[in-house]
Amino acid sequence: MQDMPGNILGFEAKGLNGETIRFADMAGRVVLVVNTASECGFTPQYAGLQALHEAYAGRGLVIVGFPCNQFGGQEPGDAGRIADFCQRNYGVGFLMADKVLVKGEGAHPLFAYLTSALPGVLGSEAIKWNFTKFLIDKSGVPVKRYAPMTPPGELGGDIEALLR
Repeated sequence: MQDMPGNILGFEAKGLNGETIRFADMAGRVVLVVNTASECGFTPQYAGLQALHEAYAGRGLVIVGFPCNQFGGQEPGDAGRIADFCQRNYGVGFLMADKVLVKGEGAHPLFAYLTSALPGVLGSEAIKWNFTKFLIDKSGVPVKRYAPMTPPGELGGDIEALLR
């Protein structure tokens, strides 16, 4: 088995716009990674994520949303439909990756790493639902995992602490 990396800086993802998202470019910044969906009860969290983006991007926060259709088929659209939905309904200005798997065989390597580095409740590594959030410090090290029901507005204190 290959050793897990010590941080996220070696990972890449394809953006909704087709461009490569390189986490190495985020060194020195605080990163929030979230698996998202457009047809979920938690979908209104996009507004809270956008508010965090607006409040903290200028100070070094990068938010990356990863659409995923693994939970109740709640992200059925293609990249164009997802991008349109996010912009039209929530004015999303933070980075959005292309749709990925976040659990099981074929999970995006970033999520395999994050869930191993920050297990959930009772040590379970698997992501249980949309809008699971991972907060990563300026050196790319995952520091905290948040449950889907945790509203983005509750992350402000933790983000502030890492931005100092």
